[in-house]
Amino acid sequence: MPLVLERNSVLDIYAKAAHKKWVIPTFCTENLTTTEAILSAALEYSEQINCQDIPITIAITNQYSHRSQSVNYTHTRKWDIGLKLFMADIDVLTSGDSPFSKLNVMTLLDHTQWDSDEPLLAWDMNQFSMIMYDASTLPFEENIRKTADFVKKNGGKIVIEGACDEIVDATGQDKSELTTPEKARRYLEETAVDYIVANLGTEHRASAAELKYHSNLAKKISSITGPRLVLHGTSSVGHDQIKNLFSDGIAKVNIWTCLERDSSPVLFKDMVLNATKVIGAAQTLQMIDSLLLGQNVDKTNTPSLSHYTTAYRQDTIFNKMKLIVLDYLKLWYTFQSRH
Repeated sequence: MPLVLERNSVLDIYAKAAHKKWVIPTFCTENLTTTEAILSAALEYSEQINCQDIPITIAITNQYSHRSQSVNYTHTRKWDIGLKLFMADIDVLTSGDSPFSKLNVMTLLDHTQWDSDEPLLAWDMNQFSMIMYDASTLPFEENIRKTADFVKKNGGKIVIEGACDEIVDATGQDKSELTTPEKARRYLEETAVDYIVANLGTEHRASAAELKYHSNLAKKISSITGPRLVLHGTSSVGHDQIKNLFSDGIAKVNIWTCLERDSSPVLFKDMVLNATKVIGAAQTLQMIDSLLLGQNVDKTNTPSLSHYTTAYRQDTIFNKMKLIVLDYLKLWYTFQSRH
């Protein structure tokens, strides 16, 4: 089916997911390879569970200081061109003749900044399924005021996710306090956002899944707000901590870092194993002499189109990313929930 954009249709998909006790994952992207890996995983899993219209959300950040994915989507490094390319890719991949046409595909403008994204906020919001409006860098009272103003202007057009607290970047030195139930209540009531991002212990861009997700805190907050919580920084925690998110009141999760972090080692290892196919014997021997490669690396093959092309590198990344997405879908779109 075409991309799901209409506000009530998006909310209806979330309501149906909640009825099944599903948590809808949102995967960010900054290139076509990632975008197709997400959709391919969703299609494969939909066939496995005989549910051809499972929901999947694909997101992109814009002028977000920690990671501008629209800028990375194009080598022009112009956010507006990158965003248009992202939208065009999604339109083509969800069109009637696409293998993904029966999926319920939604898009999210992630971490849309109250200040640096002002040019984007002048665009027609009806082009997107959801937006995360992010004023979390402001003092709390100002965050509420800015977000409430945005909801008043755009709430009838698009589903809005708001950031009650900033989810910090694991690569930096900043730390932020966990969101309290009272703070979440005030934020939700005074802004009227549809979904709320709370700080539940996770961090963005973590180098490993080693942080603690505070399940009990999520339960306390959702007992006040209802099941309207969004978990960001999911890559920073292990699967064992997040397999029961629906019971915590989590409706949606955002994921990106692990797609890139966990696929890169696979590509690196495969290129080392096939070094001479990638760079040839002469350069391989030079790297052995420089102690950058070991003596056991293959020295016998010649450069091959099967391994030195961009297509080879993209295929390797694509296949690993697809497996990562599948693992998350299996985690939250559970068998018993389909009945």
